[in-house]
Amino acid sequence: MNTIRQILSIAILSSNLLVVCAHAQNAVIVNGTPIPKAKLDNLVKKSGQADNPQVRDQAREMLVTRELILQEADKRGLTQSETVREQIEQSKMGILVSAVFEDYIRKEGITEDELKAAYESMKNQYNGKEYQVQHILVEKEADAKALTAKIKAGANFDDLAKSKSKDPGSASTGGNLGWVGEKSLVPEFSNAMVQLKKGQVTDKPVKSQFGWHIIKVDDIRDVKTPSMDEVREQLKQMIASDQNWQKAKFSEMMQKLRAKAKIQ
Repeated sequence: MNTIRQILSIAILSSNLLVVCAHAQNAVIVNGTPIPKAKLDNLVKKSGQADNPQVRDQAREMLVTRELILQEADKRGLTQSETVREQIEQSKMGILVSAVFEDYIRKEGITEDELKAAYESMKNQYNGKEYQVQHILVEKEADAKALTAKIKAGANFDDLAKSKSKDPGSASTGGNLGWVGEKSLVPEFSNAMVQLKKGQVTDKPVKSQFGWHIIKVDDIRDVKTPSMDEVREQLKQMIASDQNWQKAKFSEMMQKLRAKAKIQ
């Protein structure tokens, strides 16, 4: 009798262990259908969010929803419906067409001549001057005039910018905005900046939507044109986004496929 009890206990324990192992390998089991934990891990990874319990719960619910829909569609016989199967096939074909075309573009679609032509066109954007500029931003014109007078009297621009400027992005560095082009800033600021020579400070405060600026130009240089290699990926994206180019390349791809195919 004891032997029979021991055998039954072992059998129950083994059964429980199998259930635990099954649950450890699966994210969830829906109406007897297991969804592997690997599928949950992959969904969390693709979400781009930090892996935490909340994100995992959301991903698990999404997998459950998908499985319930699949099961219900099968139960209702919809997976055997000719109309539904045609729609699935059309969706599948659309995905494959996009994937094949994107792979073609990535590997052989953009020629070196096209890159060179796009680069020559892009080079026209790199003209004019760049300015290494500092500024002090305050709310009131009277405060800006007072600071301008102090600078003209010999006060240190960097120190005043650190203590008085309301610009959170540049105050801590003495008002330094780095190298900027004249079109990269608000018009009122740019118009005053381009009138200054190297080392000069604006005689009068400049009003913009942000407040009153005192502007100092530390240096001036010609805009540097990057090499083609430096902007190669940017050029590829620019070319590939052109719809007319896409149509021409798709036609080119299909011509190549037909030329290699045996069509009877």
